[in-house]
Amino acid sequence: MRATFRNLVGTLNVAAFMRDRHDHAISVLRWALILLPMAALVGTLCAAFLLSLDTVTRLRFASPWLLYLLPVGGFVVGFLYHVTGRTVEGGNNLIVEQIHEPGGGVPLRMAPLIFFGTVVTHLFGGSAGREGTAVQLGGSLASGFGRALRLDAGGTRILLMTGIAAGFGAVFGTPIAGAVFALEVLAIGRVEYSALVPCLVAALVGDWTCLAWGIHHGVYPIGALIPVDALLVTKAGIAGIIFGLVGLAFAEANHVVGGCLKRIVPYGPLRPVIGGVVVIALVFLFGTRDYLGLGVLAARPESLTIASFFGPDTHPWSWAIKLLFTVVTLGAGFKGGEVTPLFFIGAALGNALAPFLDVPTGLFAAVGFVAVFAGAANTPLACTFMGIELFGASYAVPIAVACFVAYLCSGHNGIYLSQRVAIPKVPANGLAPNATLRETRTRRTALRAQNRVS
Repeated sequence: MRATFRNLVGTLNVAAFMRDRHDHAISVLRWALILLPMAALVGTLCAAFLLSLDTVTRLRFASPWLLYLLPVGGFVVGFLYHVTGRTVEGGNNLIVEQIHEPGGGVPLRMAPLIFFGTVVTHLFGGSAGREGTAVQLGGSLASGFGRALRLDAGGTRILLMTGIAAGFGAVFGTPIAGAVFALEVLAIGRVEYSALVPCLVAALVGDWTCLAWGIHHGVYPIGALIPVDALLVTKAGIAGIIFGLVGLAFAEANHVVGGCLKRIVPYGPLRPVIGGVVVIALVFLFGTRDYLGLGVLAARPESLTIASFFGPDTHPWSWAIKLLFTVVTLGAGFKGGEVTPLFFIGAALGNALAPFLDVPTGLFAAVGFVAVFAGAANTPLACTFMGIELFGASYAVPIAVACFVAYLCSGHNGIYLSQRVAIPKVPANGLAPNATLRETRTRRTALRAQNRVS
């Protein structure tokens, strides 16, 4: 025994062990000094952004005539991007591209441009979200920190991911989902564990900072707790198929409308003008303004918001109308994001499906809330965590099942075209390794055209 212990001590390189621990401690301290102020700044900007959205939304409620200025606001934002921000028009896709292949970086002017553009969109009634702005604020500031500190490509890549995590976690109040989203959104079938701890730290600090500024996030009560059994989980899986197909339809409609408008109207600032006119026409066609803006505040008590779908009343077609309003708004080039409208669409769709599946409307509104987003963004893990953070762990199993099924059913499509296919969801002939969704979509279009000709 004594000889064995002496041999063990002899094999240990104490100096090397202490040197490794010292280097690790220095690395942790270095990253803490970078991440904490960056995430706190992102959280502060997200707080200012959320306060601004709340203010302009209430201003629009008080002054309904502002809707008629939507084409003018769209032109102003489009012109600003055309003159000063054409290199940042890629938005979230530009940040994902820079994480995959660090190059020119993300221009710092992305932050004020997307902040202003989104506020204008909501002031005049465009149907858009807020996650795009939060992610771009985080990515832009993270890239600025990386350039100022002269980080190498690997360090810049991790810092950009933490910027996404901080922005997403702060704007939705879901730090775990924010961290996982930043790791998962880059590639289908692969999670970037190399930035796991930095992303979690950034998401937590961003969220805590946002809360410290007095920002409060919406609460959506599901209702009385019901047992989770095999039948309920099966119904969640069936609904997940529909959630995934609607997420696919949303993503494809966005790309088709945006692509058609770019071909028909080459001059960028005019596209939001057309979109603004169409949104105004849709308001008159449907006779309601409930589908404008984020959908989290109401001008009147009877108006529809996301919270409305957690109640007992059923709204069969609200999901489709909101999808139409949002596709027109974002496809025309207005700024914001897709996620909050997807929450509205998902909650409304879950509400509509609940009577057919004989389940409580509140429960399936919650499941749809996250599952449609999971299908459209190809982020089932992040959406599962988001569902648990927002609605509690009691329904974690049906939420996870719906999110995973929606992810499978949306195929190799999504709202972020720079996302890569690391591991295909199903075997796909001719799919190049690590192809982006943009490349995959272009290939599908070419094959369809070839089949029509033949």
